[in-house]
Amino acid sequence: MRKSELNKVLKNIFNIALITLIFVGCTNVPGKYIDFEIESVKLSENLLTYEMVWEKFFNGDMEIINSEYFTEDVKVVLPGDDLVGIEAFKNYYGNYVNGFSDAELIFVDLFGEGDKLVKHWNFKGTHDGDFFGIPATGSKVDLSGTTLILMEDGKIKQEHDFFDNLDFYRQLGLME
Repeated sequence: MRKSELNKVLKNIFNIALITLIFVGCTNVPGKYIDFEIESVKLSENLLTYEMVWEKFFNGDMEIINSEYFTEDVKVVLPGDDLVGIEAFKNYYGNYVNGFSDAELIFVDLFGEGDKLVKHWNFKGTHDGDFFGIPATGSKVDLSGTTLILMEDGKIKQEHDFFDNLDFYRQLGLME
């Protein structure tokens, strides 16, 4: 069974157990505990969706960036002007796939609360294609960073990446 299928089965089992617990054995559970359980389920679903989307994207499925998984006004927060919209989002992150044919994105950690997620990541690859207009350098990169994510109704609404750009440019051989 694939990981995504297993995650769906586990999510369904968890939801059934939660509903059973609430309706059968805990008719007098304080509302704050029920709200906590609902938020926990929401967070679990957000984490599963987020991880699945980026796994598919970095395995070559750029069409996964669509209105099923992203809000229409999805935003990449950047210094200066933010990028807004599904196509702008896809084009921005597509640079990483196009510029590094062997791109590998590893989630070191992914956690959050409700609709707010934090991803600690590691990106590796060989710069063998056009990357934001920078011709291939053949350099290997190994970069770590953090992304703040905002979800809305189970969809990705915003991403804000933090990493050492100077180190990245040095690894690309563009700066000393």
